[in-house]
Amino acid sequence: MVRTLLSRLSLGLILVVPTCLSAHAVEETSADIIAVQIREQGYACDKALSAKKEHPELDDAVWILKCDNAGYRVRLIPDMAAKVERLD
Repeated sequence: MVRTLLSRLSLGLILVVPTCLSAHAVEETSADIIAVQIREQGYACDKALSAKKEHPELDDAVWILKCDNAGYRVRLIPDMAAKVERLD
């Protein structure tokens, strides 16, 4: 009984921990990718700090990108330049 309980508990931890880690990793990766995109378009973003979807419940790709020197609203459009708006 105790062994079964421990097995289930450890399995639960194995399934939960990677999910928590991957959300943070996805945010970092998204910020870096979006920062590269806007740099290629001539916008300054020395170091990407975070990127969050503006309306996560919607499917559109609008992100709020925070850089160490500026903030941007970025609408990603497949096969086109991103629409970038500087935030104050």
